Amino acid sequence: MAALSRVWQRPRALPEQLLAFTLFSFAGAVTPGPNNTISTLSGATFGFRRTLPQILGVSIGYPLMFAALGLGLGKLFELLPWLHGAMRYVGAAFLLYLAWKLIRANAPQTAGSARPVGFIEAFFFQWLNPKAWSIALGALAAFTTPGLSANAFLIEVGIFMLVSVAVTFPSLALWCLFGVAIAAMLKDEKKRRIFNYVLAAILVLSIAVLFI
Repeated sequence: MAALSRVWQRPRALPEQLLAFTLFSFAGAVTPGPNNTISTLSGATFGFRRTLPQILGVSIGYPLMFAALGLGLGKLFELLPWLHGAMRYVGAAFLLYLAWKLIRANAPQTAGSARPVGFIEAFFFQWLNPKAWSIALGALAAFTTPGLSANAFLIEVGIFMLVSVAVTFPSLALWCLFGVAIAAMLKDEKKRRIFNYVLAAILVLSIAVLFI
C-alpha cells in the first residue's frame, strides 16, 4: 500500500523535479560536444535535410540509452567494470578518428564523394559518446527518486526519456542550422580549415571527460 501511495504522490512533486531535469538536459544538449559538433559540420557540408537522419539518430538513441541505464543496464557495468572501461577507450579512439577526419576534411564543393553521418551510426554512437554517458549518469543520480516502487520508477524514467527527446532534437537542429548559416563563409579554404581545427579541438577536449 505504501508503494502504491508513492506512485500517486509523484505528480505533486514532479513539476519542480521535471523543470530541473529539463534545464539540466538542455544545458547538456546545447553545449559543445561530439553530437552537436557533427551536426554543425554536417549542416555546413551537406545542409539541413541530409543532416536530419543524424539528428534523429541522436534524438532517439540517447534517450533510449538513458532509459536502459535507468532500468538497470548500469548494474551490468558494476558487475563487469572492464566492459565499461573498454567502451571508454573505443569511444576515445572513435573521437580521435573524427577529429583527424575533420582536420583533413575537404571544402564543401570538393566533398561530393563524402556522405553525412546516418541514423544508425548516430544511434549507436551514443554508447561510445563520453558526453552522453556523463549527462545520462549524472541525471539519473541527481533527478531520479530513491525508494520508489518499480512501476513508479519506470514511469519516472519514461517521463525523463520523453523530455530528453524533446530537448535533444531542437538543440542539434540549432547547431546544424548554425552550420548551414556559415556554409557560404566556409567556402574560403583558410576559414574552412580554422573552423575544422576548432571542431577537432572540441572533440579532442571531450575525450578528457572519459578519464577525469
